[in-house]
Amino acid sequence: MPARKPDKTSKPAVRNTANRTATQGKATTELPESMVTGKASVAKAADGDRPVLAYIASLPQPQRGIAEFIDALAAKTLPGLQRSVKWGMSYYGVGDGWCFCCGGFAGHVKLMFVNGAALKPVPPVTPVAMGKSTRGVEIKTVDDLDEHQIAEWMKQVAAVPGVGRKKK
Repeated sequence: MPARKPDKTSKPAVRNTANRTATQGKATTELPESMVTGKASVAKAADGDRPVLAYIASLPQPQRGIAEFIDALAAKTLPGLQRSVKWGMSYYGVGDGWCFCCGGFAGHVKLMFVNGAALKPVPPVTPVAMGKSTRGVEIKTVDDLDEHQIAEWMKQVAAVPGVGRKKK
């Protein structure tokens, strides 16, 4: 079963760079079992900044650096950002629900946007078992990030109602 389905109609949010290091995509520490098997982390579900930052700190390099960059970009881009760890990944939202998630896997970090099929341009990866309209990118190095495009997607997805938050 394929892990993802690329959408050929949109531009990727990652750049192919010629000057990559020899250790690109290799972790400097041993990968947790969950990352090797392709499953999300065993991190416990919890709301707030502290659990998300602890989850990110638990990732090996280069996944940690990528997740730190995405977390910092989200904090800079979205006023009122809320964080949570759910289903072994960090989730981000504003207002009434969760907008996107970020998780470390062997060789890459997945950045997935809830309702991502409505974004312009549509992110290229359709993840398995994350909802029909979820789209995103798989990032191998921080150098591959297109900061401007990802920030634009964060703004677009935050402007529509999110999912999963209980009404108070």
